[in-house]
Amino acid sequence: MTIRQPHMIERSNFIRKLIQILFFVIVTGIGVRFYQFVSLIDAGVLPGFERPPGVEAFLPISALVSLKYFLFTGKINPIHPSALVLFLIICMTALILKKGFCSWICPFGFLSEFLGKLHFRIFKKGLSIPLWMDLILRSLKYIIAVFFIWNISYQMPLSSVEEFIQSPYNRFADIKMLKFFTRISATAFTIILILSILSIIIRNCWCRYLCPYGALLGVISFLSVGRIIRNPLNCTKCGKCEKTCPGLIKIRQKDQINSSECTACMECINICPEKDAIGFSLFSGKFSVNELSLALILLLFFTIGISMAKHSGKWQNNISKNEYLDYSTTQSTFTWSTNRQIDPHKMEKMVKMMKKMKNQGAYK
Repeated sequence: MTIRQPHMIERSNFIRKLIQILFFVIVTGIGVRFYQFVSLIDAGVLPGFERPPGVEAFLPISALVSLKYFLFTGKINPIHPSALVLFLIICMTALILKKGFCSWICPFGFLSEFLGKLHFRIFKKGLSIPLWMDLILRSLKYIIAVFFIWNISYQMPLSSVEEFIQSPYNRFADIKMLKFFTRISATAFTIILILSILSIIIRNCWCRYLCPYGALLGVISFLSVGRIIRNPLNCTKCGKCEKTCPGLIKIRQKDQINSSECTACMECINICPEKDAIGFSLFSGKFSVNELSLALILLLFFTIGISMAKHSGKWQNNISKNEYLDYSTTQSTFTWSTNRQIDPHKMEKMVKMMKKMKNQGAYK
């Protein structure tokens, strides 16, 4: 029996954690830059920098609507093009590396893993729920995903899709999304708090039971050319792989794992004490993929996809900064008229904004 060296396990964990942290920093940087952009817009100032298109990764509804528009017209609409580009890149990764996006790149997956570690600090041996309850709860994310896909794909005619794309709601959905968090309501905060607590009590609660994105990737991953392969000749069925698997997959029962819960996190491979007993392979074992190779494939997907979008002009939207200023002014005026209270300072700010917009050609 050949034992895998401890330094190999540490290095394997290090690579995935490094990729997770890298993308978390990138996403955080995009969020901060977008916050600065919107803050200047709200202050009536034209930003001296472009709005970061990567923020559109958090507009999945717009991406689904854009996908239908693309399939029917062959065109990528210019309102939130990067939302569709990122959506397609993420779906394509599932055809190669299962739900690798979830465990290697997704910031929510990263946070979910952190909360999962708190789970084991509190409950040393971990908690599990009954199988029947697990099956019922897992169906929730598929129900949510089907609800959105059905309504957009089958219930919305193309004319409605075009109207939605050009609607103020969709055009400025990125600002609405930001202000959902910066001006979070008590109800929304309570829901997020409850989900966070549940993710500590129940490991990977959001990812396993509620995330519609993960549900879609799980379905696509059935077509993936990559999967976990178990060699029964080298496997001693010690069960360590199943105990560490965040997807709770029964690994010892199969030679090839094609579960919709597999995120290619490599934890089962890292924990295995036997050499070549388990690994991640492409095309039913023809090509073995280690952690570094998997990381490079994911980085390549995003680098090539985003570069192609930028080169073809399908990355940045066509909404001008003056249009963002106009929208901000309209929303502020609507809020004041609704509340029937006008703060003199806000009124002064609005007048300054309108003067600047007039000077910059927003109004004629």
